[in-house]
Amino acid sequence: MGCDGGTIPKRHELVKGPKKVEKVDKDAELVAQWNYCTLSQEILRRPIVACELGRLYNKDAVIEFLLDKSSEKALGKAASHIKSIKNVTELRLSDNPAWEGDKGNTKGDKHDDLQRARFICPVVGLEMNGRHRFCFLRCCGCVFSERALKEIKAEVCHTCGAAFQEDDVIVLNGSKEDVQVLKSRMEERRLRAKLEKKTKKPKAAESVSKSDVSEETPGPSKMKTGKPEETNLDTREKKTNSAPKSAAAHGIASGKAAKRSIADSEESEAYKSLFTTHSSAKRSKEESAHWVTHTSYCF
Repeated sequence: MGCDGGTIPKRHELVKGPKKVEKVDKDAELVAQWNYCTLSQEILRRPIVACELGRLYNKDAVIEFLLDKSSEKALGKAASHIKSIKNVTELRLSDNPAWEGDKGNTKGDKHDDLQRARFICPVVGLEMNGRHRFCFLRCCGCVFSERALKEIKAEVCHTCGAAFQEDDVIVLNGSKEDVQVLKSRMEERRLRAKLEKKTKKPKAAESVSKSDVSEETPGPSKMKTGKPEETNLDTREKKTNSAPKSAAAHGIASGKAAKRSIADSEESEAYKSLFTTHSSAKRSKEESAHWVTHTSYCF
């Protein structure tokens, strides 16, 4: 029974029972959720964005994920619901004046206290370290504590004054129940947006087709008003066609009148005597000199 040295083993050393479930340190989990990016596991740096499920990300990490969606990335499952940059909201955070950051840690001989939050609620002043519930408004991106929204009830944002609804309030790093509620809201919102797009497309096509038909075939009002216009056009064309004909006829008549001799006209003898065609203007060769120009005025 004995082992070397005369030791006697106990039962728990020989028989192995079920493994104990490792408990996650709550403080470490809170530090990871509120100080590190969910996608890249790097420290949160501005600009900081949040998705519709209330998780925090670095904006650069989200852009890189959208540009390169490779299946090798295990952390990509945490952001699988982000389809475009429009699915995240850039947060407007208020700095904590008591947070010093890592300014004194230049030599590496100072402990960086991650329990002190970098940001606070601008209304109540609570630190955003995970011990208090925080939420942001999807319409403007302002971040508040849940206590501030409950104590100061308003339909307008406390900092920027933007109007918001209950659907715009999203809890940051909420519990599993909160995530389920936010997920159902997100799916309903996206379905509603798809239906609105589908309804807008046929309306736009109908408006375009109606405009084309109206250009090709005028309506009854245009048809009624179009008849007198057409008649006016016809009369104008007839006038323009008849105008040159009348002018030609007038020219022919004037030509005939010009060719007609004045002696045959019904004018008086005094008027006829002014022209060379009158009998008084005609002289014989003997009466007229050869050097005198023969006109009606040389008598």
